[in-house]
Amino acid sequence: MSKHGAPTDVADQLESLAGTGKFNGLKVAIVAASWHEVIMTGLIDGALRAAKDAGLEANTTLIRVPGTFELPVAAASLASDYDAIIALGVVIRGGTPHFDYVCLAATNGLTSVSVDTKTPIGFGVLTCDNEEQGLDRAGLENSSEDKGYEAYSAAVMTVAALA
Repeated sequence: MSKHGAPTDVADQLESLAGTGKFNGLKVAIVAASWHEVIMTGLIDGALRAAKDAGLEANTTLIRVPGTFELPVAAASLASDYDAIIALGVVIRGGTPHFDYVCLAATNGLTSVSVDTKTPIGFGVLTCDNEEQGLDRAGLENSSEDKGYEAYSAAVMTVAALA
């Protein structure tokens, strides 16, 4: 694992591809939910670290939406203007079926946007049973995973693979 839990092989692949020029001119949008400030800060910071490693900091735009449910409509609106979209959010299980509805809507919605528009979408939506799971996957200092970094990397590496 690299710093903040990003898998070393993902970080190495991203930096290696950045050196080939395959990312030149790419425009990337990060669409991030606003709910749960601490977890979202970790996810966004991870995605921005990946943007830096890919040499795409200046070509990456951050757009905030209220929650995870709103990610698909935002992604659909942005797909024609960006080469890749990174969707970041968190849904934590509660005592009602709301968790299942939001997770299914976000997953199906983002998949449809990606397939319909042929725009790679990095899926950085955490679906967690509790807050601790979200914190552990958010790329924070003591997290074991860095899902924001991984989602950004997956999207831009897919663009490069399809070029």
